[in-house]
Amino acid sequence: MAGKDKAAAKAAAKERRAAAKARRGQIFEAFKMQRREDKALVPLMLLCLLGATAAAFLIGLIWDMQWVLLPLGIAVGALLAVIVFGRRVQRTVYAKADGQPGAAGWALDNLRGRWRVTQGVAGTTSADMVHRVIGRPGVVLVAEGAPHRVKGLLAQEKKRVARVIGETPIYDVIVGSEEGQVPLRKLQSHLMKLPRNITAAQVDTLENRLQALASRGAALPKGPLPQGAKMRNIQRAMRRR
Repeated sequence: MAGKDKAAAKAAAKERRAAAKARRGQIFEAFKMQRREDKALVPLMLLCLLGATAAAFLIGLIWDMQWVLLPLGIAVGALLAVIVFGRRVQRTVYAKADGQPGAAGWALDNLRGRWRVTQGVAGTTSADMVHRVIGRPGVVLVAEGAPHRVKGLLAQEKKRVARVIGETPIYDVIVGSEEGQVPLRKLQSHLMKLPRNITAAQVDTLENRLQALASRGAALPKGPLPQGAKMRNIQRAMRRR
């Protein structure tokens, strides 16, 4: 029995090392791609690292603790450099995805938290789509495509959803750059700022009620994957660093 436990622990440790290696590989590939397209990336990361290190050293001089604060400055600088890297990678990815059919659905699939996303609950042959998101705010319908077409799609879908969910709030969002629309890069933050109107248990109930409405979107595209941008894996890897 002890031998089996030891073998299982060894196998688990091996899997963890392999996963960590894969994450490091993803981050390194993302860094190489970003560096090729973003000439300011390395100077900005170095500025964060050296600036924080220098600031900690100079502050330490005041109390004759420069060598104590120096490691802290290096750690803070490295953290700032990683944050800058992640933000600039995200900006590049969203810039590449913006305007592509299914881009909003792709962005919704990368939402953090307990959101229930169903892509393509309504759509047209011209790649106009409405995606449904269920979360603590209630139901959010996210449309992408030509505004004069998606407004009709949104209205129809709101009627269908309202018949099932009763008094639960329904929000609608059109992704785009025109007035009254939400830019793709701000879609996630826009949803995160919506008020929390229902409980987690009610979210589960809503999902069960609305499952039957998802069948129409089964054949629609699930969103683009911009060249060199496996964003979900990159984001996960960055968060685990």
